[in-house]
Amino acid sequence: MSKIDLFLDSSALMAGIISAQGAARALLLLGEDEKVILTVSEQVIVEVERNIALKLPKILPYGREMILHANIRILKDPSPEEVLKHLDWINHAADVPILVAAAQAKVDFLVTLNTRHFIEDAEVSRRSGLRIGTAGDALTWVREQLSK
Repeated sequence: MSKIDLFLDSSALMAGIISAQGAARALLLLGEDEKVILTVSEQVIVEVERNIALKLPKILPYGREMILHANIRILKDPSPEEVLKHLDWINHAADVPILVAAAQAKVDFLVTLNTRHFIEDAEVSRRSGLRIGTAGDALTWVREQLSK
């Protein structure tokens, strides 16, 4: 079986960095231990660094260090043309590049804490072809896959 690949959106990555425990932090530790592949897009890194700089500027160097230690694979953002082709995937246009990046990367799971935009509308998962859930959902799924 190939290694499980999880795409973290900015809410999931941010939670993993600022929380000392919890599912998002556990996912980062699994990445650090090379049990899973963690993937993000450039947009996710920009959003996380901007939010940390605004809300918790003292931990910005620590956040960057955690990203490095978690062996996170950073992909280029999808082209504007690709994003425009998939505007029907989700009602919140700002989230389309995240969905497109995750779909292009062919990840096993898109991890988000943004339940309102990504999870409550089941059509988002169907349209994008992605398994989408919270960090807790992803951690449960990863444990099931690793125990097979």
